[in-house]
Amino acid sequence: MAKLAAKTYGDSLFELALEGEKLELLLKEAEFVQQVLTENEDLVKLMTHPKIGKEEKQNVIENIFKSNISDDMTGFLVIVIKKGRFKEIEAILTYFIARVKEYKKIGVAFVTTAVELREEQKQALVKRLIETTKYETMEMNYTTDSSLIGGMIVRIGDRVVDSSIKHKLNDLTRDLLKIQLA
Repeated sequence: MAKLAAKTYGDSLFELALEGEKLELLLKEAEFVQQVLTENEDLVKLMTHPKIGKEEKQNVIENIFKSNISDDMTGFLVIVIKKGRFKEIEAILTYFIARVKEYKKIGVAFVTTAVELREEQKQALVKRLIETTKYETMEMNYTTDSSLIGGMIVRIGDRVVDSSIKHKLNDLTRDLLKIQLA
């Protein structure tokens, strides 16, 4: 149910952004709201508390964000509150941001390697990803995990390419276990 709400509200915000030619503005504001909510757990607890009325929550959001974001984004947040969907706001904003990036052909890649990549390796990886995907630019997120032994794992959306030695060893182990000795 939460995924459906995220898609429904995220698509509505996306359509609003396209119609008003405010895609860039609403993207920045969605990222800002997401950051504020991530950094302020107490605000999220307040906004999701069942004994606090919708009007009070509305006033809190308007007081906090009114001077920092557009009326469109403030109005959107108010609608989410009125519909009782504030618990899904993180998923809604994440969906919206992903939809805008997809529309603008910006790929978001999560790369995990056994050791940190050198700058020229990072540049070569970005170049290769742009060549082999539909994206024109890439946002790269790098992490290291020494348990991979070598190689890398690249995740873009729901696609994963695992060329790590750990993965290959696991595959080899599985294949060896299937062999029946006579």
